[in-house]
Amino acid sequence: MEQIQLENSVAWRQRYQAFNILRTTLAAANPDRGLAITNRSGRYQLYAWDVPSGDLRQLTDSPTGVSGGVISPDGRFVYYLKDKQGNEIGHFVQVPFEGGDPVDITPTLSPYASLGTSPTISRDGQVAALSFADQSGFHVYGTNLDDTGKPGQLVTLFESKRIGGMPLITNQGEIVYVHSSDRSNTSQYSLLAFNPRTGEKLAELWDGAGTSVEAEVVSPLDGDVRVLASTDKSGLNRPVIWNPLTGERTDLALAELEGEVTAVDWSEDGNTLLLSQVAGARIQLYLYELSSEKLTRLDQPGGSLGQPGYISPAYFGTEGRLFAHWQDATHPPQLLALDAQTGHQLGTLLEPGPVPPGQPWESVTFPSSDGEPVQAWLSKPANFSGNPVPTVLHIHGGPHGVTVEIFSPAIQAFLDHGFAVLSINYRGSTTFGSEFAHKIAGKPGYWELEDMLAARKFLVENGIADPKRIFLNGGSYGGYLTLLGLGKTPDLWAGGMALVAIADWTEMYADEAPTLKGAHVSLFGGRPDETPEQHIISSPITYAEHVIAPVLIIQGRNDTRTPARQLELYEMKMRGLGKPVELHWFEAGHVIGGSELGLQHMELMLDFAGRVLQEIKD
Repeated sequence: MEQIQLENSVAWRQRYQAFNILRTTLAAANPDRGLAITNRSGRYQLYAWDVPSGDLRQLTDSPTGVSGGVISPDGRFVYYLKDKQGNEIGHFVQVPFEGGDPVDITPTLSPYASLGTSPTISRDGQVAALSFADQSGFHVYGTNLDDTGKPGQLVTLFESKRIGGMPLITNQGEIVYVHSSDRSNTSQYSLLAFNPRTGEKLAELWDGAGTSVEAEVVSPLDGDVRVLASTDKSGLNRPVIWNPLTGERTDLALAELEGEVTAVDWSEDGNTLLLSQVAGARIQLYLYELSSEKLTRLDQPGGSLGQPGYISPAYFGTEGRLFAHWQDATHPPQLLALDAQTGHQLGTLLEPGPVPPGQPWESVTFPSSDGEPVQAWLSKPANFSGNPVPTVLHIHGGPHGVTVEIFSPAIQAFLDHGFAVLSINYRGSTTFGSEFAHKIAGKPGYWELEDMLAARKFLVENGIADPKRIFLNGGSYGGYLTLLGLGKTPDLWAGGMALVAIADWTEMYADEAPTLKGAHVSLFGGRPDETPEQHIISSPITYAEHVIAPVLIIQGRNDTRTPARQLELYEMKMRGLGKPVELHWFEAGHVIGGSELGLQHMELMLDFAGRVLQEIKD
């Protein structure tokens, strides 16, 4: 292992300190204005984006960062959830595009949590839908907006104890589309349509037990209430167009395309869909003409466009261009302009900061214990000679997320110090089909760990990893799987590095945010009092006495997704058993919005791994 270098000039530090463009969006009715989220100030903040000039003007200055927001269709206002020290609980606020102090738009409500970028505003600016969760459950409200963009009286559209919400609204505010898991009690949805002015439920689109229907984008045409959604009734996501007023639906089978296909945008003339195909954790864009049913594969740049379920790959921009969120293993996230007919790169709209060269990623596949193919990304240090090296098995969060080829300062830092890294898309990951994603429902941790063990076997059998020097590493659900692996298969790992992790599912439920309670119940199929045995089986704290390898945990004091108390209980039990555990706290929440904080955490991990390897050597 290379000696750890902490000077500012070393490459791994420079990658953390370089700014990048996380996501962008245009004001639908005023596309010369947009919203950008970037860490150019050191933390992710919201920026007003003058599209013709490319100028960015900072709108927020949160000490823990802001990573989500929306711009009103007319471009006059930006909205986001203003929380307390990163705890993700607070109120939606409004800021003028020109800048100014945030104004609370729901001052009479108690603090709440939100699943996404709410409020959702109709293109004519007259109607909005607010979606959030509090201790009583999930709520979606319809409301009229006044001339200052503030909501009036709230009309109840949807309420549920189970996870739901995430609304879309038609151009002229006729219909609000809402996701509901009431039929499944899991993270599989039916799609509901409501009248936002009266609260009347108009229709429901559901494809039966074991399926999920999710809204993606509404028609761009005034007076057209159709929604472009995705359904996995075939086992893989495919687009469907639905009119809730007539009941008409059009399914786009696209049998010639492998993997999952979802719609990400709809052209202004209403004739062309922008589709995203994800196969083998690689993203490919297509155009689909509704009138001719013509499918065109775009000749896009290599690397990745967006991140499925998190950042849209691209959208229809201005002047015959697509605006695409692009990155790869060695280039930070940035916004490209692509030709809207061919996908050819025309230029860079918003550039990131410069970074030192890094190592590429390679997609690999191996069988799990039941024969199921598991995809992962392998990266090797520059000095790899074919002999086994210390290796990090990296595990993404979610669980319903996916790792595509991204720019990761953390992975490149491990590579700089002589580690190989394998980032695994375990069972539960999205884009590999409905069965793959929902295999873990009801017994979290079992199939994920089976896939992690298969990954370890792949690394050893292919001469990449030294079997005595393999570390587990992940954040959030990946942190959970790190702790679980150390307890259930203790003799296979040199150590584990877990960030914002889950150690005790039962105690976590008592403290977590309302939004996460719904996701928690959907994962287990019930609350801790309803499924107590499975909560015990799935919790790392249950296996603390079996842990052999040293454990590093990095945790936020204000985290409401993986709250602090359950980690304090884990540390207490581990120390009582004489187990090697280190718990480092930071004063923020679950989402680490600052490059400096990420850099500090990387220093802790490199120092920890170096000490563990030295002990193994000695």
